[in-house]
Amino acid sequence: MATPEITLDPTTKKLSIIGFSGDFDKLVAVFTLATGAAAVGYEVNLFFTFWGLDAIKIKQGRSPVGKGFLPKVFGIFMGGLKSAPVSRLNFGGISPQIFRHLMRKNNVATLEELVEAAKALEVNFYACEMAMHILGIGKEDLIPEVKEVLGVASFLKMSENGQTLFI
Repeated sequence: MATPEITLDPTTKKLSIIGFSGDFDKLVAVFTLATGAAAVGYEVNLFFTFWGLDAIKIKQGRSPVGKGFLPKVFGIFMGGLKSAPVSRLNFGGISPQIFRHLMRKNNVATLEELVEAAKALEVNFYACEMAMHILGIGKEDLIPEVKEVLGVASFLKMSENGQTLFI
């Protein structure tokens, strides 16, 4: 895969977020920060790696995604946004539903609404080439909003002159 040509504009306000976790609450943080920054004019780059890739898979249920036995098993256990566990006090999987209820009750965007807002605000979605290779995931397994599959060096160059967060 060819390394994309990345031009840097030092005047652009930029936020780059590495989404490593597939946990519900951490994904809410990723997409809240991304949409908030994009709404006030920042260039926002989201780089999903390992369990964070689960948030940008096309198949969002517990389904065998990937090439090979072990990647398909991971796909079944992870399950995407709708099955993302809470990082603490998951209560057998019911906590995400409780959070969604509380979010709606308090007029706060749900995780799914935040993802849709990120798409509408033209947040840049990228996927980690190495993690995809390890997990047997292809670009065809990811949502169409994923601009590119990148290596770490390309993402770091893209993130230059901005803030970078790891969640």
